[in-house]
Amino acid sequence: MSLFRRQSDAQLLVVGLGNPGEEYAATRHNIGFMTADLLAEQAGVRSWKPRCSALTAVGRLDGHTVALAKPQAYMNRSGGAVKGLLRHFGLTADALVVIHDDLDIPEHLLRLKNGGGHGGHNGLRDINAAVGEDYRRVRVGIGRPPGRMPADRFVLQRLSGQALEELGVDAQAAAGVVRQIVEQGFTAVQNSVNAGGGKE
Repeated sequence: MSLFRRQSDAQLLVVGLGNPGEEYAATRHNIGFMTADLLAEQAGVRSWKPRCSALTAVGRLDGHTVALAKPQAYMNRSGGAVKGLLRHFGLTADALVVIHDDLDIPEHLLRLKNGGGHGGHNGLRDINAAVGEDYRRVRVGIGRPPGRMPADRFVLQRLSGQALEELGVDAQAAAGVVRQIVEQGFTAVQNSVNAGGGKE
């Protein structure tokens, strides 16, 4: 149980990772922001509020109160925002779900993970340093860069047309999985999603 006084009745903190600014909006690295935006829309949230170096919203999803967040200090410095938000909402890391892109998972596949290392993802690296490793992750596969394209260029590549539409479909799938987590609990959804061969 948290030692901090709860600032709302939120039962879960869902953090979508990404970078602020229009130049990053249509990139693979911003799949977390895209998913958080969809969840906010589905929760009937009309505006985001700045708090703890993040944009935040609190709404109802499937009968449960959920806090949503998009850290605004850039991907590599996401940890401070996450730590501050957990404290603000009176939650511990086991009530944290982080949505992020993953180079090690084939494109368009979703996988769930409970705890563990950062796998080279700088956003997770910073969160791990700030709050530890014991939180849940929704990993959205983006695959490996083609040819010799550097990974940083690949994840920050601006997409358009079909590629952007497909990224939007991935965000919709990730939002659906988060809603399942809210309703059914992480472990049950993890078993279902990770046993599947494609999107849930």
